[in-house]
Amino acid sequence: MGNSYAGQLRTTRFEEVLHNSIEASLRSNTVVPRPVFSQLYLETEQPTAHDGRVENENEDDEDGSESNSPLVPYQMKPPPEGCCTTDGFCQAGRDLRLSSLASDPLDVLPGFLLVGVKSPSFPDTLLVCAVDRRFLPDEQGRNALLGFSGNCMGCGEKGFRYFTEFSSHINLKLSTQPKKQKHLKYHLYRNNQGILVKGAPICWRGHDGRVTQVGSGLSEGNGTSDEQPPNLALTTHPAHTPASYTAGTHMDPIGPPQMADAPPSHTNSSHAVPPIAQPPLNHSGPGRPSAIGPHANAGPPKKRHKGWSPESSATAVPENTVKMPPSSSSSSSTLSLSSSMPNGARLETTAPVSVSQGSLTALSPPGLSVTVPDQLLHTCRLQPVIFKGHGSLPQLTGNVNEVLVSSLLQSCYLSSQMLPRVYQHYGPSPIQPLSIEMQILLTVYYLVQLGPDQVPLIEDLEQIFMRSWRESHLSEIRQYQQPQTPAASGRLYGIETPSTLPGLPQHLSLPPQSQQPLTPSQLPWLAQLAASSCGEGVVVLEEHVGSLAQGLSQTFSRLMEGQLANTNYVVVIVTAPGQETQSCVVVTGKHQCRALAESMYSPSESLREINHQLSSGLAQELNQYCNSLGPDGDVDCLLDSATMDSNQLSPISSSQESAEERSPKDTHSPKDLHAHCSKDSPTPKDRTPSPKDTCSEYRVEWREVRPIQLAVARKLLSHVCAIADSSTQNLDLGSFDRVSFLIVVPPSEVTFQQTVLHLWSSGVLQELGGLDQDCVSQREAEHYVVKMDQGARARIDDLIQEAHSNSYTLYILVHDHAHWDINSAAYSSSDSGLGLVDQLLNARQVREAPNILTLHVTSFPFALQTQYTRLSPYNEIHWPSAFSNDVDLYHERTRYFGVSELLESTRSGSSLPLMRYDSSFESMASALEERFPKLHSAVIRTTVLIQHYCVALMTASGRIAGSHHNLHKHTSVETLEIIQSLLTAAQRCPAHHGHMVLLRIPSLALAAWAHRRLSNVRRRLGLEETFEIILGNPSQALNIGKSFTDQLKTWLKVQDADWVPRTYLELEALPCILILSGAEPLGESLPRSLKYCDLRVISSSYLQRTTLEQELGLAAYLVKAESRPPHNPGPGSDLLESDADKLSSTDNEEEDGQENGDSPPSSSQPLPSCPDNGGLEPCPPHNTTSPNAQRGTMDTCLTQIQIQSPSQSQPHALSQSAPYPQPIPHHQPQTQPQTHIHPQPQPLLQPQLQSQSHPQSQASPQPHPQPHPQPPPPSHSHRRPSKSTSSDSSSPRASSPHQSCSWSRGMSRPPSVLLPRALYDIITASDGSGLPRCTSFLPHMSVAWASSFRPLLSKMMTCTEQSLYYRQWTVPRSYHMDSSNRTEGRTDNFHPRRLLLSGPPQVGKTGAYLHFLGILSRMLIRLMEVDIYDEEDINYSAQVEGGTYHPPSAPWPNPDIMRTMPFDYTIHDPKYDDISTVYCPGYKSTADGNSVRQEDVYLRRRTSRIKLSKYAAYNTYHHCEQCHQYMGFNPRYQLYESTLHAFTFSHLLLGEEIQLYFIIPKSKEHYFSFSQSGGQLESMRLPLTSDWSPDCIKSPIFTPTTGRHEHGLFNLYHAMDGASHLHILVVREYEMAVYKKYWPNHIMLVLPTVFNGAGIGAAHFLIKELSYHNLELERSRRLEGGGPVGDVWPFIILADDSCVMWNAVDLDARSGPVERAVSLKQVLQHMEACPDLAHYGLCGIRKWSSRGLTGNRPREPFSRGHLHDFLLLNVDLSQNVLYDQNRFTCHDVDFTLRVHSAGLLVCRFNSFSVMKKQIAIGGYRTFIIKTKMTDVPTSVGPSQYVCAPDSKHLFLATPAQLLLEKYLQHTSQRLFPLSTRNYTHPVLSVDCYLNLGPEVTVCFVSSRPHSINISTTGLLFSGLLLCFSDSVTPGFLKKFTFLKGATLCVISADRSSLRQTVGRLELEEEWRFRLSDEFQTANAKEDRPLFFLTGKHI
Repeated sequence: MGNSYAGQLRTTRFEEVLHNSIEASLRSNTVVPRPVFSQLYLETEQPTAHDGRVENENEDDEDGSESNSPLVPYQMKPPPEGCCTTDGFCQAGRDLRLSSLASDPLDVLPGFLLVGVKSPSFPDTLLVCAVDRRFLPDEQGRNALLGFSGNCMGCGEKGFRYFTEFSSHINLKLSTQPKKQKHLKYHLYRNNQGILVKGAPICWRGHDGRVTQVGSGLSEGNGTSDEQPPNLALTTHPAHTPASYTAGTHMDPIGPPQMADAPPSHTNSSHAVPPIAQPPLNHSGPGRPSAIGPHANAGPPKKRHKGWSPESSATAVPENTVKMPPSSSSSSSTLSLSSSMPNGARLETTAPVSVSQGSLTALSPPGLSVTVPDQLLHTCRLQPVIFKGHGSLPQLTGNVNEVLVSSLLQSCYLSSQMLPRVYQHYGPSPIQPLSIEMQILLTVYYLVQLGPDQVPLIEDLEQIFMRSWRESHLSEIRQYQQPQTPAASGRLYGIETPSTLPGLPQHLSLPPQSQQPLTPSQLPWLAQLAASSCGEGVVVLEEHVGSLAQGLSQTFSRLMEGQLANTNYVVVIVTAPGQETQSCVVVTGKHQCRALAESMYSPSESLREINHQLSSGLAQELNQYCNSLGPDGDVDCLLDSATMDSNQLSPISSSQESAEERSPKDTHSPKDLHAHCSKDSPTPKDRTPSPKDTCSEYRVEWREVRPIQLAVARKLLSHVCAIADSSTQNLDLGSFDRVSFLIVVPPSEVTFQQTVLHLWSSGVLQELGGLDQDCVSQREAEHYVVKMDQGARARIDDLIQEAHSNSYTLYILVHDHAHWDINSAAYSSSDSGLGLVDQLLNARQVREAPNILTLHVTSFPFALQTQYTRLSPYNEIHWPSAFSNDVDLYHERTRYFGVSELLESTRSGSSLPLMRYDSSFESMASALEERFPKLHSAVIRTTVLIQHYCVALMTASGRIAGSHHNLHKHTSVETLEIIQSLLTAAQRCPAHHGHMVLLRIPSLALAAWAHRRLSNVRRRLGLEETFEIILGNPSQALNIGKSFTDQLKTWLKVQDADWVPRTYLELEALPCILILSGAEPLGESLPRSLKYCDLRVISSSYLQRTTLEQELGLAAYLVKAESRPPHNPGPGSDLLESDADKLSSTDNEEEDGQENGDSPPSSSQPLPSCPDNGGLEPCPPHNTTSPNAQRGTMDTCLTQIQIQSPSQSQPHALSQSAPYPQPIPHHQPQTQPQTHIHPQPQPLLQPQLQSQSHPQSQASPQPHPQPHPQPPPPSHSHRRPSKSTSSDSSSPRASSPHQSCSWSRGMSRPPSVLLPRALYDIITASDGSGLPRCTSFLPHMSVAWASSFRPLLSKMMTCTEQSLYYRQWTVPRSYHMDSSNRTEGRTDNFHPRRLLLSGPPQVGKTGAYLHFLGILSRMLIRLMEVDIYDEEDINYSAQVEGGTYHPPSAPWPNPDIMRTMPFDYTIHDPKYDDISTVYCPGYKSTADGNSVRQEDVYLRRRTSRIKLSKYAAYNTYHHCEQCHQYMGFNPRYQLYESTLHAFTFSHLLLGEEIQLYFIIPKSKEHYFSFSQSGGQLESMRLPLTSDWSPDCIKSPIFTPTTGRHEHGLFNLYHAMDGASHLHILVVREYEMAVYKKYWPNHIMLVLPTVFNGAGIGAAHFLIKELSYHNLELERSRRLEGGGPVGDVWPFIILADDSCVMWNAVDLDARSGPVERAVSLKQVLQHMEACPDLAHYGLCGIRKWSSRGLTGNRPREPFSRGHLHDFLLLNVDLSQNVLYDQNRFTCHDVDFTLRVHSAGLLVCRFNSFSVMKKQIAIGGYRTFIIKTKMTDVPTSVGPSQYVCAPDSKHLFLATPAQLLLEKYLQHTSQRLFPLSTRNYTHPVLSVDCYLNLGPEVTVCFVSSRPHSINISTTGLLFSGLLLCFSDSVTPGFLKKFTFLKGATLCVISADRSSLRQTVGRLELEEEWRFRLSDEFQTANAKEDRPLFFLTGKHI
């Protein structure tokens, strides 16, 4: 189109595109020049590479020219008029010569160097300039980036990006192409005197060659630091400051392609300018509302629209362009405005920034002022809003009250200047802010594309600036971001470029970097051109405007003259040579002015203004106007006629009628009308319940705990445990024995009662207090809930006091609805009621109390997730998604339907959305807002809405005489449907169940007026018993009529005569209108009978995410899971996923213009079709028979097909009788109210209202739901959302009787939501990531964005990522309670005992945290309990042993009596029920030994849960104050120092000296004696037998342990009851370090290395032998000291590491023996005090069993038999009886048998018992048998444990003794076949006991002289077992008789000793051996296998 530079546009800077385009267009001879929009906004058709860049094959070709103009020699453009052209001076007239500036102080930015420029005019002098060092070479002439970045040191202008431009500015006057290599000659530096002098020459190399610009700057820092100090010249002489106005911008762009500073030759394709003419922005495409009135932008002629359609952008919905916020959508002034920021200042804590283009706040010339004309508001019917821009506004005088001034735009400009700050930590950079001119031009573009009813959103403009800036610096930003975007972290923290700009067409092209800036002289042309495309919508004042004052005066003049009637915005631009560009925007659209004015109020100020207007009578005229129905009469007169006609009520007297309700009465005479309502409406007496009046469908479910709530409760619990388990010791769960709690709720009476109800019915109080449900009343439950009002202080103080005095109680402080009051106490007045949360919950006493845990619960956590948050991100718990890929994860009976599902219903094109707006209502409200400009829109909209409700009531009741058939014109279809559904629903159910209509009116005064008005109308219509009208005031209790209360008591089966409902939940199924007031919802839950959520009058001014989502959250709902939600998502849709894990739950990003009203309606659109027997046919146009025809679109077939859930979607026949029949004449298809004076055409109501008279097709009901063919959605139906969705509420099913209850049917579908049009458009619009537009809003009024330069929230972000996003990008304002939560030097200041539970509204968070309290209490009790082995003794014979040896009360055993008692060989410990029975002559076996694997028994042993006594032993997880010093973990002390001491002793069996190591803490050294010379450990000190102390235990306690460093019960502090004791842990060498770490204050005995693989036998062997050796040493030491030798205490204690508690038996005369818990100290002191203890070789105690004291067994206080687990061993007497060091299993059985056979007394104290804790980890019974080839995982069976000697067999990496023991245990039935299940013929085992499995009986005998053995006379043995039998003689064996065929097994250490044993014992005389009967364990030779030989008895 004549643009001679089109070929070069793809590499030209954005500003130059604009300039050249307009210049070419003006020069063009075409009649219609090509508009710049088509170049800039439309997508290019160039091929794109995979990385999104243009692949241009001819990159290096010279760019051609369309106009074929010849190439000309280089010639400087003439400088602009009026600028300085003197050599040595810049164009601003400042001196640049080195000689002049040598001694001046110069301000050089970081990263810039002073450089001398050689001027051809001054060969002898240098000009001074500052150049970015990255564009200069180093000393070797390398590493210089291509391009240029420099600043003028004369005038201070910064940001020159081209040397060409810069050379013009400093007047170089070149005749050749400017090149930096030629003219930047010398470095400059200051000498010692501070004088600037010439330095080294700049080392340029190869400057004539072109360097490939591949990775330029990849290794460099990123971005300029914009901490530029204010330029002195700028701040001191603002009047002389030159603007960014240069003479070099008109440089001919057809320069040689070899320019060194040419830009990269690739650009982002989506931003490249197409070389061909394309049409401009279509005003009805994306970004334009479809209902265009006379204010619509006319746009260029139609012939330029070819080739582009709204669908040209493939799939992505343009971010923010589908719908801009209309009307009162609060220019995001509201995004940052609040009561403490009256002027809407946006950035509260930002440092002043020096802007290179000049200060934004330059002083205006004195004396300039603008007079605001009188009667401005009266004349123009609007209050103009002036947005400050660049430069300061002149002073306003005169009628200033009728003009508003906002600094929002100025703040936006400022914040966009701060964009590069993000990159400052990368070092110097060429990145510069947007120029003033660019900001103004983008502002004009943004305003141009706004629709006539849209309001500018500052946040959108911010995004536009950011995107424009990013695009102009794309390559620099990309290179900085490359290392920053690994995987997900890049998604979260990398700065993402939004795919499109909010509010701008998505094809806006902003080519990158390296172009010339937009100059002030170009700005007016381009702004005018942009504004010309929208007619009069935007007016740019720049001609003959010399100042802002002049522009404002012109604007006011035009306003008063009516010239701006069709203008919404006036942009004033002032450009003058040598001055800064100044600008401001005056909003002159009525709609926009009102919305902006109201958004400048804070919410509290808005409510005050509304109250003032109501109380001062300003709204009286509006009320009167609304009451008048024109020709149809007056509302009150019609009501009077209804009242007198019905004879039910006397007319309301004028004294009863409030001023708000009065209106002039017309004198219409009442006409007779038979009201069906009077006979169909039940009277109170009709409502008395009868059997037939019950509804089988009714049930109340709010008390049920759902599976997902249990899951969340467990997540909460796991987080609490994580805090306790962390090393910070911030929570010591082990020290608490109970839970208490206090729930803090907002000051709403209903919320308070609702929480009390949930608490009372949850059973938590019973669980915590151990009470029955009947014992706890709701009144008692109120003690645990507190409203956050002034009365809360005392309750919190009580809690703090309780917590201080009850340190063993864990207090949970639940802060519900935690986003409600986040005000700082310091900024809140005491009477406001705000700041209490900060004052009380953030108090120091609460923070520091170690037993108070705070749980914040909220649906909107965003305001708590800031940079200064107190909550750790690890302590956040987010509600999980119940569905994943449509799979129910928790098997819920309900599906959550929340905000994202509501939004999805608006996007799915197959059905009517549940969320919609009411076009009729919006039209009427809009008209009245213009008529009453002084009234607040909330007053107007509420008045109109209540009027609609009143008229709808009159219409639906059928009681208005005469002109009633015209009444429906004066209400909207939506309102009429709501009222009709409300009135008819209760009539269909035998129990009169109905549904709730929620009417949300934030203002208390308006809500009270609405309640009075509706109640008055209801009373006069005689409908008082039909439905209730409830005023929901947060500060008042719920109040409903007695008849309705009686109904509820019947339904809920309440017996209490005084019961009244206190919560909305208890109103389930009550037909009612609930008027919910209050500035914001305070957590009130609504019943499931909620059907309509009418939010049409909520404020559209406060656009924060929290504000919007909590209003929408009122409609959140749990839908019955058996039916799908009504919009029937397609396959693969994840829309039902809760918004917990995804911010948005839709993947649809197609153009939704049709759904959301972006296309103009078609007057010939097809009507919805009706299903008739599965087919589709058009609906008949009229219906003369349907009694429900007046219900509008409620019963249209479209609704039936697409709205009903599948379980209800079958077509049904209409009942032929309806409670409120009201025929509508057919000549009245249009019901548009006559009050519409809004100029918008309304053709859309026609198809809607024609459909009112469509009949329901009569179809037989289908027994099962089945899908129907879906009719095509109405094409381009913009107002389709205004159609109703509740078809099932009014048409009773003729088919199934149980469907007659509409309440029951309603449970399957969420409520419908009606929104203001402004909010609807905002909420349903999507941003670039596919998220709802509202999610990108500021999250809360109390926070601010940390930077305008931030990514958008991503659609795929989880809640955790969303939290991290807000933590990074938001900061609290000064009045936010977290603003003070900042500690110097710390990156975070998280409170360790603070948790956050967030989940969508109404999802069940209260039930979840109440259940959490219950399971936390159970867990604390569980922590106080342990699993104790509880097994009955085994192997007791049937006959009772006779004789009583000791009296039952004998305290100690008598040795003489004990010797007369028989020794009980039988093993009774249940842990040994899988081993061989020891033969005992008197025992009769009853069990048929079943073969059971020992491991299986170990896993399935019987346990009981027992609460720990105060004398329990603990593991390392126990932390209490008393234990800290004992454990060595007390933080007041350093970690306990320990010393490693070597101790050497020799033993015959060990064959050599053994060196042991003791680890002895300093605090325990007094238990040992050391040599005086070198401190060598000599012995462990032992007391004397005669010593006794009440606080001392004499016996050292040895506990061998392995694998239980955490779980072993080594903390005996409480068990010993504070007694002094010596406790030694015996550990393996390789575990020494880990045990020392966990038990730093314990003495440890480290086993030698050779015992690393040994079993428990080795540990006990070494303990016993070491103890005897130590006993000898102590005797020697005492002998040397002169003491008696025999008096040294010879006893030690061998204790298992799982002994947890000890008990004593008390004999009670009445109840028999009773067990009680006692301390270990008491047990040991009692045993040690036994007078004859020295006579006993081994003592022990009984193992506890819950059945141990019951049964018929004798209760002998002492017995002789096997002892286990807890032994008192006399090492002196048992000196010659050794533990078998090789044993792994049954070592204690073997040792006890040998002790007894040695003649030593064994005594068990049966009056004491030990409890053993089940510990599943570690221990000596844990064996892993594996092969030597560890890389081959194989399972090895017992038969493989042995093999033939010298065979090739798989060797095992297991000790030989263990293999032998396991082999004998599992295969003995094959080895000893005659012994299996043969008790009378046992296997003879000599000198040792080995386990041969439970089926074989072993008879133990000792071959030692003088041994005590059982009598074997007459006993035939079935086998002989000889294991290392060195002391056996041939004569000894000859005493025993064997069965023929009995088996012999001889075991030895090697083959030779095996043969020697056979020969020595003369075994071959009686036993037959074969060569094949020799075996070895499956060990390699180096592992020393054991050998055994088998034989048969001859």
